[in-house]
Amino acid sequence: MLQSLHIPSFQTHTGYTCDLTVTYQLFGQTLGEAPIVLVNHALTGNSSVTGDHGWWSDLIGKNKAIDTDGYTILAIDIPGNGYDGQLDHLITEYSQFHNRDIAQIQMKVINHLNINSLFAVIGGSLGGQIAWELAVQNPALIEHLIPVATDWKATDWVIAQCSIQEQILHNSTQPLHDARMHAMTFYRTAASFTAKFNRSIHLEKGMYNVKSWLLHHGKRLEARFELSTYKLMNHLLGSASITDGRGEIQELLQPIKSTVHLVAIDSDGLFYPEPIYQTYQLLQEADVPSYYHEIHSIHGHDAFLIEYEQLSTIIKPIFQKQLCHK
Repeated sequence: MLQSLHIPSFQTHTGYTCDLTVTYQLFGQTLGEAPIVLVNHALTGNSSVTGDHGWWSDLIGKNKAIDTDGYTILAIDIPGNGYDGQLDHLITEYSQFHNRDIAQIQMKVINHLNINSLFAVIGGSLGGQIAWELAVQNPALIEHLIPVATDWKATDWVIAQCSIQEQILHNSTQPLHDARMHAMTFYRTAASFTAKFNRSIHLEKGMYNVKSWLLHHGKRLEARFELSTYKLMNHLLGSASITDGRGEIQELLQPIKSTVHLVAIDSDGLFYPEPIYQTYQLLQEADVPSYYHEIHSIHGHDAFLIEYEQLSTIIKPIFQKQLCHK
């Protein structure tokens, strides 16, 4: 069930002040009776992470890698994602927000629910960037930090792609539609497209199936998303860095008490694996318990939403070990 928390006079890191309403959902065991897992959604996701319409239901649920019979699952919507359907809750001044603001908002929900610790925080892409922020702001809060297909910073490549997205969102006559079409090309790979379409033709439409597929994704997002939402999410993705205004990365990693499990994708064309492995090396140098895992896939960045068997194999031991100790 979707629940909400009103946050009056929230001030962002830029000094911008506004009233916010943040929505969240709880799944699995009753709050206070089981270890808690916070699941952060990606750019076009929401707090419905499991169940019939959950976007990560193959990973989270009864007898899944994150078993709802053994854990309480908390999922918090990024404010302004429009999931509650209330247009007055959308954020128009999107450039005033940063992932550190989103993490602070998450902490307000966590405190509201009287949660003192989190067994794990897991998030893919943008959700993982926010997970990094939460860990830096609250070094002792999280036992297991699991950023998937993401890093603590937006690389120049991520910034470049998000900049093109922003130009489309500002200048296109079909901004959501066209931005989504462009995004699907860097979420996947050339090999993924070839395996899926192989230059096949959609006979009814008289066009290549890859073109039909891209148009479909454009229309689909256009039907369920607001322009201000996409602008906000794209801005958060492309402006992320836990070091901005804080100092060197080594100084920020050392206080973290979490065990960090980094999950990269060998074909990821957005958050390519080399910087993620470099983060693993930095964690090792800072004596932060850490592991590096790599999903092997032709599907690129979207593999964290496709290669469930591999992702489950990576993270399941983390959650099974806790249940065995109960």
